Amino acid sequence: MLSRHRTPVDLSAPCAHVTDSMPRAVERPAPGCEECLKIGSAWVHLRICLTCGHVACCDDSPHRHATAHHRSTRHPIITSAEVGETWAYCYPDDRVLSDE
Repeated sequence: MLSRHRTPVDLSAPCAHVTDSMPRAVERPAPGCEECLKIGSAWVHLRICLTCGHVACCDDSPHRHATAHHRSTRHPIITSAEVGETWAYCYPDDRVLSDE
């Protein structure tokens, strides 16, 4: 079993969708895609919504639950839930929020 640790989120690039209430650290690794776990499906990589903390699978996964979550909620920013990755992504601006 992997140990989960709170690690930083890189929000260094300017973006009008970043708010002060968004977390600056999240648990990595996340336990799993919430929807995939319910239906018994596999995922490729996990993403965490920085508005509500929802954990969902990436667009390389069969069900693309992170993008579906954004479309249904309009929550703008996700971060990777993978160990060693700290980037964030803004859906409305279609860009990664880091200086890399």
